[in-house]
Amino acid sequence: MKYSIAVLLLLCSLYLNAQQLASSPPMGWNSYNCFGSAVHEDEVKANADYIAQHLKQYGWEYIVVDFLWSYDNPPGSNIGNPYQKNLQDGSFIPWLSMDSWGRLTPNVNKFPSAFKANGFKPLSDYVHSLGLKFGIHVMRGIPRQAVWAKAPVLNAPGITADMIADTASKCSWMNHMYGLDMSKKGAQEYLNSILNLYASWDVDFIKVDDIARPYSNAEIEGYQKAIQQCGRPVVLSLSPGATPVAQASHVSQYSNMWRMADDFWDNWKEILQMMNYAKQWQGVGGPGHWPDCDMLQIGKLSKRGPVGKERYSRFTNDELFTHMTFWCIYQSPLLLGGNMPENRDIELKLFTNEEVLQVNQQGEHPHLLYQNDSAAVWVSNAKGSKDMYVALFNTGNNPAPIKINFASLGLKGRQLIRDLWTKKDAGIFRKAYAATLNTHGAALIKITPQ
Repeated sequence: MKYSIAVLLLLCSLYLNAQQLASSPPMGWNSYNCFGSAVHEDEVKANADYIAQHLKQYGWEYIVVDFLWSYDNPPGSNIGNPYQKNLQDGSFIPWLSMDSWGRLTPNVNKFPSAFKANGFKPLSDYVHSLGLKFGIHVMRGIPRQAVWAKAPVLNAPGITADMIADTASKCSWMNHMYGLDMSKKGAQEYLNSILNLYASWDVDFIKVDDIARPYSNAEIEGYQKAIQQCGRPVVLSLSPGATPVAQASHVSQYSNMWRMADDFWDNWKEILQMMNYAKQWQGVGGPGHWPDCDMLQIGKLSKRGPVGKERYSRFTNDELFTHMTFWCIYQSPLLLGGNMPENRDIELKLFTNEEVLQVNQQGEHPHLLYQNDSAAVWVSNAKGSKDMYVALFNTGNNPAPIKINFASLGLKGRQLIRDLWTKKDAGIFRKAYAATLNTHGAALIKITPQ
C-alpha cells in the first residue's frame, strides 16, 4: 500500500509540475522548415536577432534548433532530407558528436561555440541575452554508436548503453538511435543524465521525435521524470503525429504539446486535413497541454531541404491568412518555420497582429461550430469576459459569403462585431453576421454582447 501511495504521489507531482509550464501555447521559431538537418550557429543567431528585434514584443520567444545537430553533414550529402543520404552507415560513419557517457553533443563544424565541450551553453547564453528562450530537438532513445561502444551510463555504476537499449525498437526513418527499455536498471538514469546535460546548457524546451507514433508510454514518462529531476523548467514537445487520440489523457498528463499529424507543409489540402485532425482533439487542449498543428509554413522555406526547392510559402495570400487564423483559433502552439531575416511585409503582418495572437494566447475551449463542403466556422471563448472569438473559413473554390447566426452561439440581442485582422469594428448586428471571403480565405472576429 505504501508503494502504491508513493507512485500516486509521484504521478500527481509530475502532472502538476508539467502543467505549470506552457500555460498558454508556446510561440517561437524552429529551424527545420528552412534548414532541415543543416542549420548553422550563425543562422540560428540571425533568426534569434530578428525575433528579438521584430517579434518578441508580440509574445514570440522560443528559438529551437531542430534535428541532427550532432551530425556532420559530409560534402555532397543531401543535407536537408534524412530519408535519402544523411544517415550513418553500418560503421557509424559519420560519427555523431558524443561524450564519454553516450550523450550526443553539438557538432562543432555547425556550432563552433560548442568547441572544448561547451555544448549548447554559449548559443543558449546568446539567445537568453536577447530575452528569448532556447530549445533543441532530440531523437527518442540512445545512440546506436553508444551501444556499439558500450558507453557507461552516468550515475548507474556497472551499467553500459548496450544493457539498456531495446535494439528491436528502431525509428523507421532514421538509423541513429535505439529505443530504451525503461524496465531495465539504468534506463531512467540515462534519461536523467541527458536532461541534466541539457539543464547545464540552460535549455528551456525539448522536442522529442519518434515518440508519439508509435506511442511510447514508458519513454514519454521517462522524459518527464528526467525533466522533473534536472532542476530546470523544460517544455516537453512530442513528435511526430498522428498521436493516438486514445492516449489523450496520458499525453496531456506527461507532455506540454504533441503533434496531431505528420509533418505539415504548404499545401491547401493539408490545411483541410489539419482541421479534421483538430476535430478529433477538440476539448483536450488547455493550460500546460496543447495539441500541436505543427510549424507555421509561412515565409522563406526549404533553403536546404527538407521538402522541395527553396521558396516562399506556396500558399496564396488568402491561404496564408487561413493558415494563421486556424492555428490561432485552435490554440495550437505557434512555431515559425521560415527564415525570419527574409520576411516580407506579408509575413510581418501575419506575425504582429496582437489582437489575432490574443485569440491564440487567451482564448478558451475552441471547437467546431459547423462545417460543410465549402465552409467551416470555429469558435472559442475570450478568457475573463463574455466575448466570443469566431473564425470563418471559405473552404470552397469560389468567393462566397460565410455566415454566423448568433442564436447558434446562444447569443441574443445586439452584438458588436470587431474584425481582428483589420483591427476595426464592423458594426452592431442583431441576428447574424456574414463576411464575403475570397477562395480559401478567412475572417477572424470578436463578438461582444451589447
